[in-house]
Amino acid sequence: MIRIAIGLAAAALLASGVFLWMRSTPATAPTLAAAAAVAAEPPPARGEGPMPEPPAADTRTREAQRFARYDKDRDGAVRSAEYLDGRRRAFAKLDGDGDGRLSFEEYAAKAIARYGAADKDRSGALDAAEFATTRPVRKSRPLRCPPREPAEEG
Repeated sequence: MIRIAIGLAAAALLASGVFLWMRSTPATAPTLAAAAAVAAEPPPARGEGPMPEPPAADTRTREAQRFARYDKDRDGAVRSAEYLDGRRRAFAKLDGDGDGRLSFEEYAAKAIARYGAADKDRSGALDAAEFATTRPVRKSRPLRCPPREPAEEG
């Protein structure tokens, strides 16, 4: 019986929350006609002469662009060799002696070199200060938008 009472109380709270939320949304939203009128206004003039045309957008989708990168011979199909070409080049970079086999030393060459460079005292072990030099350096991401310039005071 107590479960039913708790369920009814929870349903009442949920219903009152939805009611209050619906009442808090503005009833007057901008209409489509008002938006069209704003869009029809000419943009303010900036400088001399006509405004330059914006660059044409690339109509290809991201997947179409990816397909075009893989389709090296532009025959409209991605063959196995084209699909695996990037992997072959990455493997060739790791395969130092070019024998077609990847040993652990070839696979871990960068890590081995980084460890050797960090071990300044050549003890074969890294202390905390030496280990700190092996941390990965993260590339900073460029800003999506240029920072805003402060408004001129006049």
